[in-house]
Amino acid sequence: MEAGKVLFLRKGIDTTTIGQIAERAGVSEATVYATVGSKSGLLRALMEQAMFGPRFQEALQALQGVDDPVERIALTARVARAIYEAQAGELGLLTRSSAFSPELRKSQQAFEKLRRDMQRDRIDALFEAGQAREGLDREAAATLMWMYTSQEVFHKLVQESGWSLDAYEQWLAHTLVWTLTRQPAAPK
Repeated sequence: MEAGKVLFLRKGIDTTTIGQIAERAGVSEATVYATVGSKSGLLRALMEQAMFGPRFQEALQALQGVDDPVERIALTARVARAIYEAQAGELGLLTRSSAFSPELRKSQQAFEKLRRDMQRDRIDALFEAGQAREGLDREAAATLMWMYTSQEVFHKLVQESGWSLDAYEQWLAHTLVWTLTRQPAAPK
């Protein structure tokens, strides 16, 4: 994985070959294929390693220890922060250097589907508890949560506008509760 990351950064995702990755790692091409399946598999593994690492695991543990569906919606902000903070640090240069890569785009689309699926239980719990904002259906609520917790929103607020990670997390928690639940806090 380290060999792939170095070469992806140096040469770009699309121009790096499995043969080059194998050579740099000191293994055979067959070993690379057996380990990660393909260049897409390697890229996906790198993304998962960065985004779902220790910060994400801590945020997920905090989320799993909470029964109140409104509080779980608010804690979604901590999960989003953990993902994007890790991604910006570990994969930021890689994603910027290969921004137009079809391989990267495919991996990002798979991640977006996974992210939306992972949020579904919080939306379902909110509706089952009768705590969803009046007028919202489950699909609209899931779409709003997915949109507000997107990498694009994080990028606009933190990286382009200079918000601190704490300010982003607080704003996101407040916005999710305000938008999705019957118990909205006053807007800030």
